[in-house]
Amino acid sequence: MTVSPSVHHAAAEGFGAAAQVYQQSRPDYPAALGDWLGDALGLAPGRVVADLGAGTGKFTPLLAATGARVVAVEPVEAMRAALVAAHPGVEALAGDAFHLPLADASLDAIVCAQSFHWFAKLAALAEMRRALRPGGALGLVWNVRDERVAWVAALTRIIDRYAGDAPRHESGRWREVFPAPGFTPLSERRFAYEHVGSPERVIVERTMSTSFIAALPAEEQAHVAEAVRALIGSTPSLAGRVTVAYPYETRAYACRKSA
Repeated sequence: MTVSPSVHHAAAEGFGAAAQVYQQSRPDYPAALGDWLGDALGLAPGRVVADLGAGTGKFTPLLAATGARVVAVEPVEAMRAALVAAHPGVEALAGDAFHLPLADASLDAIVCAQSFHWFAKLAALAEMRRALRPGGALGLVWNVRDERVAWVAALTRIIDRYAGDAPRHESGRWREVFPAPGFTPLSERRFAYEHVGSPERVIVERTMSTSFIAALPAEEQAHVAEAVRALIGSTPSLAGRVTVAYPYETRAYACRKSA
């Protein structure tokens, strides 16, 4: 597997190994984001938007629903293949935030869903600015675990043991590049969301799709899965349930290319 050296090893290894689990277990996004894409980013028929760090295309249907033409950009081959299989009508290109395979001023918007923390550098923002038209929009979206719920906070403690040096939204370090040269200040919206399904799918498999966990040796992965299943079994609101609701807060940020 050949991946740009600008892609962190945890993303290249973990997402390459867990593309199918990622597609099956990751949550979707609240429908209310559809209005945000129109209001904050101006997406509509006749516009062109890049889904940057598109992964397996979890966010792609929301972009396509605006009527805009979607161009997906994803550096990990296995993730890109899963995207093409799920969304055969979407143009999918190999590339990353530092090397966009797109012409100058060719985009009305760029959206980074669950991805910006991997490339939160001024060089990446300069490359995005190059590809955006004047006044073009940049959108950043994350589904964030709602750690106000006790079992979710306990799950985070299990996950955090293995994070290593992997860039993460939770660290908040992605914010250090804002306010960014050539962009207006960020605006922010938050939406409540729940991922409903079996505990194995929405909690265990979701955890195992985390890049730095998917990159672990098989024995270590088994320890993680065992710890997560033990948490489920010891939590009254989860144990023995056919379906559970995993609570998230979806956070959406927007800014525009300034003159």
